Amino acid sequence: MVRAAGPAAPATVPRTSAEASGRTSRARGDGQVVVISGLSGAGKSQASKLFEDLGYYCIDNLPPDLLDRFLALRDEDPARFRNVALVLDIRAGDPAPAIEAARAALAERGVPMPVLYLEASDAVLVNRFSETRHRHPLESRSGVQAGILLERERLARARELADQVIDTSGLSIGQLKEQLFRHVPRDSAADDLLIDILAFGFKFGIPIDADLVFDVRFLTNPYYVADLKPLSGLQTPVREYVLGQPAAGRFIELVVELLELTVPAYRSEGKTRLTVALGCTGGYHRSIVLAEELAKRLGSLGGVSVAVFHRELER
Repeated sequence: MVRAAGPAAPATVPRTSAEASGRTSRARGDGQVVVISGLSGAGKSQASKLFEDLGYYCIDNLPPDLLDRFLALRDEDPARFRNVALVLDIRAGDPAPAIEAARAALAERGVPMPVLYLEASDAVLVNRFSETRHRHPLESRSGVQAGILLERERLARARELADQVIDTSGLSIGQLKEQLFRHVPRDSAADDLLIDILAFGFKFGIPIDADLVFDVRFLTNPYYVADLKPLSGLQTPVREYVLGQPAAGRFIELVVELLELTVPAYRSEGKTRLTVALGCTGGYHRSIVLAEELAKRLGSLGGVSVAVFHRELER
């Protein structure tokens, strides 16, 4: 069972669909198409992933010949292609004509198209290609640096067309994200850290996707109270029994303090999802109560979107 949590009362949502939970990014108006261009090795793939985390439909290395077809698809299915990030670079030739054509076509539709151009110093690019052992797309017998120089020349017009030129030489992922979205309109919720709170039972295994795991078996188990055994942690008698223990309230306070400290740091490092797992023996009583309580407390934090999942509830 899954619940979305926030300032209002939680509503049931599917476990596997971020879109159904209302946490997928939705831009204003008719959405937008963001073009990512720039030098090979400057971080375009990472930039595309950051947009994907915000709910954008990302297309890497779209051939210019298919641009008209893509625009037609967007007209046919605007919900699916509402917010799009296109990577246009040297692999398909000079992207400048495609950028100009797309900008004109989208302007007629009233759709904004910010162009972001990523670059880095020659030394940084050479080092990145050396570390990844990838070949530069324009590399010849003259070496990587000659390929970089040639690419700079061929992309000069695309750079001129950019709304924002970003030098990624010394940027962390968090700093890159900040630079990318500084001039890209978006809903405030699009930048939220998604916090999944998962109640589970240790007897069924620790969740492999958990970032933080807390053992709540220090609390007295309602399982051994005859009237409470058949009930779940979602029901009032079990909730009152668990939260009536002084250690339960103090535990929630400490976890909230920990997350108040770490959430801003997680966001600054570019993390987009955090899974907090609370485990008791069977995952049916104590962990469910505390997961629900923690979600209520975290719902008031700024910059987060919270959902609760009860892994063992249907067993």
